Amino acid sequence: MTAVEETIEAAVPVRTAYDQWTQFKSFPRFTATVLRVEQVRPALILWVVGRGPVRHEFATEIVEQVPDSHLVWRGLGRRPRHRGEVRFRAAGNGRTAITVRLWVEPRGPLGLLAAVPGATRRVVRRELANFGTFIEGHGQAGGGWRGTIRGGQVRPQEPEPPRSRVAGWPVG
Repeated sequence: MTAVEETIEAAVPVRTAYDQWTQFKSFPRFTATVLRVEQVRPALILWVVGRGPVRHEFATEIVEQVPDSHLVWRGLGRRPRHRGEVRFRAAGNGRTAITVRLWVEPRGPLGLLAAVPGATRRVVRRELANFGTFIEGHGQAGGGWRGTIRGGQVRPQEPEPPRSRVAGWPVG
């Protein structure tokens, strides 16, 4: 199994980076390899990836998702098998450290790419950098899903704390 870990820092707050990441349908706008994404249910996503004439369709299940913290998934296909996670951490001065970890088990014809030393790492590094450039260029997320998933099951959304209705400074 090939293991890859890449981290970038983006000049946006954690909530902005996390919210944009949850907008899976926007991935084709900033990646070179993701061609189409369809979110069937909150925890089930269909992907079409490729380069040139080569295309691969597969499904992923989000196993765990906690707003502003992390998202863990597993591929539902057999070739190549994979799982991964993305974590978001405040890096100071309104910046966010985004870490992607991916484990790929090379199998079948498409698994040959994952077996090439460094190929998976280069793709992850490039696409993560593309995400950073995309979100920094926008400065804000184009939406966001704030739900929680545990064990592949969507949990009831926790309400945001109420804002005070008391007048702010100055009062008078």
